[in-house]
Amino acid sequence: MTDAQVGYPEFRGRIGRTVAESEAWHRSVPHPGEDAPNVVIVLLDDTGFAQFGCYGSDADIDTPNIDALAAGGLQFTNFHVTPLCSPTRAALLTGRANHAVGMRSVSNFVTGFPNQLGHISDHAATVAEVLHDAGYATFAVGKWHLSPMETCSAAGPFDQWPLARGFDRFYGFLEGETDQFHPELVADNHPVEPPGGPDDGYHVSEDLVDQMLAMVADSKGIRPDRPFFGYVAFGATHAPHQAPPDYLAKYRGRFDEGWDVVRERWYRRQLELGVIPDGTELAPRNPGVKPWDELTDNEQRLAARLQEAFAAFLDHTDAQIGRLVDGLDRLGQLDNTILVVLADNGASQEGGPFGVMHEMKFFNGIIETPDEAITRIDRIGGPDSHTNYPWGWAQCGNAPFRWYKQNTHEGGVHVPMVFHWPAGVPVEHEGSQRDQFVFVSDIVPTIYELIGVEPPEVRRGLAQMPVTGSSFAAVIADADGPATNQLQYFEQNGSRALVAGEWKAVCKHVPGADYDTEPWELYHLAFDRSECHDLAAEQPEKLEQLVTLWWSEAERHGVLPLDDRGMELFGARFRDRSPHPTDRRYVYRPPMSPMPGQAGAAIAGRSFDLTARVTMSGTDEGVVFATGTQNSGMSLFVQDGRLVLDYNAFGDHTVVESTVSLPDGDVELGLRMRRGDGFAGTAELVIDGAPAGRADLSLYMRMMSSIGPSIGADHGSAVSERYRAPFAFNGELHEVVVQASPERFGDLAEVAARAEMSRQ
Repeated sequence: MTDAQVGYPEFRGRIGRTVAESEAWHRSVPHPGEDAPNVVIVLLDDTGFAQFGCYGSDADIDTPNIDALAAGGLQFTNFHVTPLCSPTRAALLTGRANHAVGMRSVSNFVTGFPNQLGHISDHAATVAEVLHDAGYATFAVGKWHLSPMETCSAAGPFDQWPLARGFDRFYGFLEGETDQFHPELVADNHPVEPPGGPDDGYHVSEDLVDQMLAMVADSKGIRPDRPFFGYVAFGATHAPHQAPPDYLAKYRGRFDEGWDVVRERWYRRQLELGVIPDGTELAPRNPGVKPWDELTDNEQRLAARLQEAFAAFLDHTDAQIGRLVDGLDRLGQLDNTILVVLADNGASQEGGPFGVMHEMKFFNGIIETPDEAITRIDRIGGPDSHTNYPWGWAQCGNAPFRWYKQNTHEGGVHVPMVFHWPAGVPVEHEGSQRDQFVFVSDIVPTIYELIGVEPPEVRRGLAQMPVTGSSFAAVIADADGPATNQLQYFEQNGSRALVAGEWKAVCKHVPGADYDTEPWELYHLAFDRSECHDLAAEQPEKLEQLVTLWWSEAERHGVLPLDDRGMELFGARFRDRSPHPTDRRYVYRPPMSPMPGQAGAAIAGRSFDLTARVTMSGTDEGVVFATGTQNSGMSLFVQDGRLVLDYNAFGDHTVVESTVSLPDGDVELGLRMRRGDGFAGTAELVIDGAPAGRADLSLYMRMMSSIGPSIGADHGSAVSERYRAPFAFNGELHEVVVQASPERFGDLAEVAARAEMSRQ
């Protein structure tokens, strides 16, 4: 073998002294075939079964583009997901059980057990990896939420970011949510600033579709023979519910009738459309949801406006799906594109009984009363809000089912799914419905079967878990064909369920309750799709059979150990060799990219000291350290020759200005934050070691924002009303040191309990 061949060991030609004496050889490049279809998956977030027009809401929420896809394709009416976003995404992208691939809960948590790695196991190739290996171009835009959030800063590691899991290009956000007007964006493997803001008419949903269409055009313009896989994961309709002003104006007054009237109307419409079987009952009111007529005027006004914002957000998202479809058509790609539109779980309960102006209040265990929130009602849906609607509207969105996102009852796991493929769905079947049971992990094996791709048993030296989803390709042309998935488990934070043919056993777990003795419910779904008639007492043997089968499936799919920990798991990332060292000391030296919340200094709910070394002249000003957004956060900055702290607790600004002016030259700027009893705390400014101003804080935030810190500027929306972002520091900032107390808010269990009490 020649030296050249050593560098190219797979060479299969022949090398002689001249070209005439040699034989060329070219590596075979994978290609799926000239007729291979494109694949596009469009994923919405926290969208209930009834909220698309073609699933019941058409009298109240306009979704004409999704409705048109259903009319030209197939509408699945018995489609199921996990009760939470990251687990559904893991099952969707791998075709396997979410616990088996390491995603029991959201990727923010890493517990040290195989069922919660905080990322998808490398032994479970994603559909992007499989299709890429088969010759597809692969693109992703939008929400990822499949990497441990502590790894999602510019420091990486990047081994679980989209580009490392099979995508050629990525543009979107890595956290579970983002501000729609000021998103925290990543392009490929690096942070980027949004191309505009709300004053420019910017909204991230529009940006995502622009980016996806540009990726497709770039690829098809050069390689028209190469099919593509596109993953479009909107932030919508997860909180914050934010939409352009004209969409908000469109829905003014549309929900003043209240959730009881609207829910009944959507339920009746579902029966007319056939998306629920004849005889399906409307589930009884969930605990904690009052009759609309029993609400006070302020409760009604706030709830109606919050639902308007949700509807505007969904309508605007539908318009972007329309732009995506039109763009694919313009590029000549629509006819041979398998396009799947679905939601990741049911409508969210995280707005509490009244709804919230700022959803992070929920995660602080704070229930804001409507009388308090109503003073800011005109901010709802815009950049000055981080809203989520109340339980009554979430239950309406999940009609006709019970419960919500996070629950294993149908309201949490039964969502809409539309399948559109002009070249593959027989014309006579266009606009028809499919009522076979389908689970989210069944989508990928269906795609593999339709395009003729086999997932590998070994990939890059790693043995691969079997794809356990069940292809439903056979029912595309056979409306009466049997369901291919006859046995499906569910689990979320200890709540469990099993669907076995026509039957379902379900247990709504209460944290801390005994798994062996807490009650299960039994439903015959063939006659009781909405889980209204519990047959557990009448058929104990059937229930026992299903519960035993659940434990067997849990063992088979890596569900165990059961784990009902919630918010306290945010602390599980504080360990050696993480971005959060055991001594809790962080040293930042600019220039630095913005950091996501869980990769930045762990200060929420903790006492901490911040020290910044700067060199000043009399005119220098700007932000030294900021975290959060205009809706909640804190900013330490220099202005008018003084050091200033703006502690923005959900719009309640505590501003501390130093009692002395800053000297020229080298200066040490300090901030001492101390957590007090209950929810109180104090803030003190320090200049060159001397106290220089102090304030009491009535609310010391335990969770500030999903938007993390930045050094030397305030990226995104401005935390403080005293400047316009980014208000970059124009002096010389040498370093920022944050020394956090090892004692985090010890009452996280109390916060969780407060939040749970608000659900009762």
